[in-house]
Amino acid sequence: MIGINRKSQPEINLLEKFNFQPPEVCTLDNGIPVFQMVTGTQEITKIEFIFKAGSWFEDKALVAKFTNKMLKEGTKSFTSLALNEKIDFYGAHLETSSDKDMAYVVLYSLNKHLMNVLPVLEEVIFHPVFPERELRTRAQNKKQEFIINSEKVKYVARWKFNEMIYGKSHPYGRFFEIGDFDKLNQADLVQFHEKNYSLNNCKIIIAGNVRNDLIALLNQRFGKIHRAQPGSTNGISAIPPGDIQQMHIRRENAIQSAIRIGKVLVNKIHPDYLKLKVLNTLLGGYFGSRLMTNIREEKGYTYGIGSSIVSLQNSGFFFIASEVGSDVTQLAINEIYIELEKLQQDLVSDQELNLVRNYMLGTFLRNLDGPFALSESYKSLIEYGLDSDYFKSFVEIIKSVGPEEIRNLARNYFQKDTLYELKVGI
Repeated sequence: MIGINRKSQPEINLLEKFNFQPPEVCTLDNGIPVFQMVTGTQEITKIEFIFKAGSWFEDKALVAKFTNKMLKEGTKSFTSLALNEKIDFYGAHLETSSDKDMAYVVLYSLNKHLMNVLPVLEEVIFHPVFPERELRTRAQNKKQEFIINSEKVKYVARWKFNEMIYGKSHPYGRFFEIGDFDKLNQADLVQFHEKNYSLNNCKIIIAGNVRNDLIALLNQRFGKIHRAQPGSTNGISAIPPGDIQQMHIRRENAIQSAIRIGKVLVNKIHPDYLKLKVLNTLLGGYFGSRLMTNIREEKGYTYGIGSSIVSLQNSGFFFIASEVGSDVTQLAINEIYIELEKLQQDLVSDQELNLVRNYMLGTFLRNLDGPFALSESYKSLIEYGLDSDYFKSFVEIIKSVGPEEIRNLARNYFQKDTLYELKVGI
């Protein structure tokens, strides 16, 4: 029997081979692109409609989010109750979500019941009625939720930071106020839906053990509908620098202070983006990161701290976020800048960089494990018009980016005088 040495750390070995399964691409009769990932063993399929219908495209606060959430609150043929009962009867699941750029409608269904639930999906997407009573109820519930969250330093820091780096008038910096919930009306949602949930503004992703006739079923249900010419979209793209680079929002009764430090950055179509992902992981992108090691493990200032790079369609941004004890807020901020300066001055060791590489490659593999995870990963490419070559580039960059490149990136992008700093608390 071979003994196990529990005193020595196992050797770290980078994964060498990756097999990518790109989606099959076809179009319905009216030109809607369909991306198909046929994999898995369970007789279940995920069908996702993607629309360019995020908050970027709204002219009035909250309209994009409420339009998306109200899709399931009744259609021309179904009340909300009848719709939910029909979906439940066939063991299906329907969900909606939206973000700053996109809106999503997702159906999970057993293959044998697709014929029965696809008409429901069509109703939800193209024939919602946005009943006024349900809108008022949902708006008031969200208003009360907003009032409660407005007392939480973490919540305030999240939306105020975007306002700082983009400006109040920019779609990525704009945020709603309490009075905006009362200004919503049915006509706003109807107008937004008509403009942004059209087939000319749509992509479809399907994943799972897809039945052979699914494309034909989708074509029958959605491929015969006329696609109108694309309408005008929000033309804002230039991002003026924020007026205030440091801000302290006081909450006198706060036990903790929320910290946000960061800036506007590139998105995933920029050549530096993938290398910056490696740098960010090293800094604060996983539990063993430098920020966690210093500010949590060594100093004990916080339970958790992290950093992230967010890619948006028309921009991107970097941020460091944490909640710390009010008495150590400035000490924690000082340590953050110390870690950023170390990245700009010192070369990362091969041992630390290999640990980060292995973590990132392992996470990458996990994100491709299973048909639904695979569809989520490819969705992040499809939205930007990218293909599976992007994944290959990602793997190669993770394995090849060196200590000097890491240092140069930190010097180019993370200089202290380019960063915005926000504190919310005492």
